[in-house]
Amino acid sequence: MSAAESSDVPRWSLAGFRHGLRLGLPVTPGVIAFGLIVGAVAARQGFSFVHHAALTVLVYSGIAQLVAIEIWPKVIDIGTVATLSALAAVVGSRLFLMSVSMRPWFGPLPAWQSYAGLFLLTDASWLIAMRYHGEGGRDPGIYFGAAIIITLGWFAGTLAGYFLGGFVVEPNRYGLDLVLPVFFAAMLVPLWAGARRAVGWGVAGLVAVAAERVLPGYWFIIVGAVSGALIGGFLDEAKAKNEAKP
Repeated sequence: MSAAESSDVPRWSLAGFRHGLRLGLPVTPGVIAFGLIVGAVAARQGFSFVHHAALTVLVYSGIAQLVAIEIWPKVIDIGTVATLSALAAVVGSRLFLMSVSMRPWFGPLPAWQSYAGLFLLTDASWLIAMRYHGEGGRDPGIYFGAAIIITLGWFAGTLAGYFLGGFVVEPNRYGLDLVLPVFFAAMLVPLWAGARRAVGWGVAGLVAVAAERVLPGYWFIIVGAVSGALIGGFLDEAKAKNEAKP
């Protein structure tokens, strides 16, 4: 690798990792609260502790876990495994688009670092990382610090929720169901880049709401995300063409 190529590789720093921990810390209580809900649902569905722990580690997606647990069948066979796997893939497919957006930043990293790091990708860690990257930051330690503290909070919340499930019968009674929506709304504010960017967000939201009314299951998540991404890409391309004109 030449000196020019090596200079393009993002550089880690312990200071960046610590800063990422600090950025992820305010989010962690909300993640723990959501984890309490998922753990409580798993306990009420009769999951053993081992099965719940395995699901938490192998299916690192809170929404996918919650959906799968809520519709968990009494009898498990190949067909139900395929159905649950497909459902988890559908609900988590938004992570595909999120990881694509991180490729310009993480692409130069060694594969064992970039792919291992993306396993910890969540909505919260993505928002924190992309906000930092959008402000000109390039230290991958920021992402990993935030992702790790959020992951630890998630594991702690789901495990605690499993053992304390009987005390979280009605999450909405305590406002726990509003924790993540409020967090996401707050995190979107610093990402504001003018009305053009908001068009994609608005289209994604409107299409998702409309699709939820007419499509079965959780396809509205994918439909909304893809619609917003396409509109955003179209507007970005149009802007680039206008700026390229003499």
